[in-house]
Amino acid sequence: MQQAEEGTDPDWEYAPLRIPADVGRIPAAAQLSLHAEFGGWELAQVQRFEDGTRRVVLRRRRHRTGMPLPVLSL
Repeated sequence: MQQAEEGTDPDWEYAPLRIPADVGRIPAAAQLSLHAEFGGWELAQVQRFEDGTRRVVLRRRRHRTGMPLPVLSL
């Protein structure tokens, strides 16, 4: 995961997200499912903090086709 934070992994691109404490599990799962379905992202890491916020890292393989993938919109 160290490579993910530094952005040095040539095969993957990473997108960190922070999900607020007031967002429930079902809405958070729905949001992540949309990113997976339409953006090609997969779950790399989830961290839950004492205050209830979640730090999520999504990843997807870099494509070498030259055609850009959709960006992550929050």
